[in-house]
Amino acid sequence: MPDSQDSADRENLRAELLRAHEREAATRKILTAISQSRDDEMPVFQAIVKNAARLCNAPMTFVVLINEDHSEWKVVAATGEATRMMQVGNVFKVGHEFAPYRSVKTRRIVEEPDIRETEFYKSREADAINLVDVDGILSRVFVPLVSCGKSLGNLVLLRREVGKFAPENLLLVEDFATQAVIAIENVRQFKALETLNAELGNRVEEQVGEIERMGRLKRFLPAAVADTVVSSGSETMLKSHRALLGVLFCDIRGFTAFCETAEPEETIEVLQTYHEEMGKLINAHGAGVDHRMGDGIMVLFNDPLPCEDPAGDAVRLAVAMREKMTELSKQWKRVGHRLGFGVGVSLGYATVGMVGYEDRSDYTASGTAINVSSRLCEMAEDGEILLSSRAAIAVEDEFPSVSAGEVMLKGIREPVEVFRVTDVISE
Repeated sequence: MPDSQDSADRENLRAELLRAHEREAATRKILTAISQSRDDEMPVFQAIVKNAARLCNAPMTFVVLINEDHSEWKVVAATGEATRMMQVGNVFKVGHEFAPYRSVKTRRIVEEPDIRETEFYKSREADAINLVDVDGILSRVFVPLVSCGKSLGNLVLLRREVGKFAPENLLLVEDFATQAVIAIENVRQFKALETLNAELGNRVEEQVGEIERMGRLKRFLPAAVADTVVSSGSETMLKSHRALLGVLFCDIRGFTAFCETAEPEETIEVLQTYHEEMGKLINAHGAGVDHRMGDGIMVLFNDPLPCEDPAGDAVRLAVAMREKMTELSKQWKRVGHRLGFGVGVSLGYATVGMVGYEDRSDYTASGTAINVSSRLCEMAEDGEILLSSRAAIAVEDEFPSVSAGEVMLKGIREPVEVFRVTDVISE
């Protein structure tokens, strides 16, 4: 008798070891599926339902997910004999009073050892009748898929006989449910990362394009103007159009004679200092565009950056330039360079916009106001700021001027009255 008992114990131990080995092997398969399917949870679901069905003696096993508002179930994986309800892809309404939803809501296993004793079957709903009377399902268990305290659905096991599932089987399917959740989260994170990478790629592409665009714009526009064009998201403001401009032309008096006698290095040094100092002033006064050729500079106010007082801004810049050039002229005179400075300012409409082709484009202006300012600059003596009549009227409250009479300017049909800035009214 003891020998018989020992033999039985050995058989039981062998059977238990075999079951443990099978459970470990099933877990390894599922973990392998998880590691190889980070962008698709379906292979993991299939591995789970197959192993759960085999190890728990449940011929029909399913993964069912619930939507965000808990109004619908969807069968996403199945093994064994599919019931009419539980076919992959089927979507059906959630019955909040029945076992599947109780499992989701409580985040606990809900078991029905005899479905015929449940409210679900006693309600005589069509789904209950089909499941029990047509498909012959008599018992079932629902294991919630829980992620961060939120239920995503159930792992469902069905049988055609009455009775509870063994406790060790319930522990096993809980592990399977955890692995199903890992697969779901992996895929969600993978897709979120893909989306983020795509967004980052688009952002990088946009930023690279913006940098290239900014670099191209800064070749012919001040940095502030280029920034405005880029931030607006459109270059329409650079297309040809008419605008009321304050126009300033300036150059160095005596520069041609200076170049004929000075060494090239001296010429370059003078030009470098001149343009550096004038550039600082142009930027400080918020000019829209400036163009430079040799010692000549053209500055535009009110386009493409708008300003309230284009003539006043132009004259204020002219006064600041004259003050700086007075200092520079004194320094140059000490080393034998006799150089002066003259300015012409006009106010009027001109055609402005991009001119050129491909990467050889420039933003410039043309029209009578441009010509008048250029000719006034040519007329100006050292230290003079000459104004067109319209500019003089626009700034008369801040910058008094006197008429220098009417003159004929090259390219202008009618005589133009010229005004000379005399002094700045102190506040």
